[in-house]
Amino acid sequence: MGIKFGREYEDIIHDFTEALMSIDECCTFLEMTAEEWNELELEERRECTQTMADDLFYGLGSNSRMVIGNCAISHDKEKHVIVIHHEETLIHIVYLV
Repeated sequence: MGIKFGREYEDIIHDFTEALMSIDECCTFLEMTAEEWNELELEERRECTQTMADDLFYGLGSNSRMVIGNCAISHDKEKHVIVIHHEETLIHIVYLV
């Protein structure tokens, strides 16, 4: 199915990566413990998170909602955005157009 987007893919992934970097539980998606995650250098964490952003972007094309820890990541086809909620609070919006 896929996600339709009008912005440069690289820019979307950059914004998505930055949003994911703020999620404390993001290491669970990578099957890492918090201790393992914290042992990585900042640039290594950013590279892992960028790979995760890429994987989630394509995953959202077939499953419009995914969960990482206490965060729900969803694709709103009507508004052309990816939204990230922590529990019930909207914490990030990534614009696709």
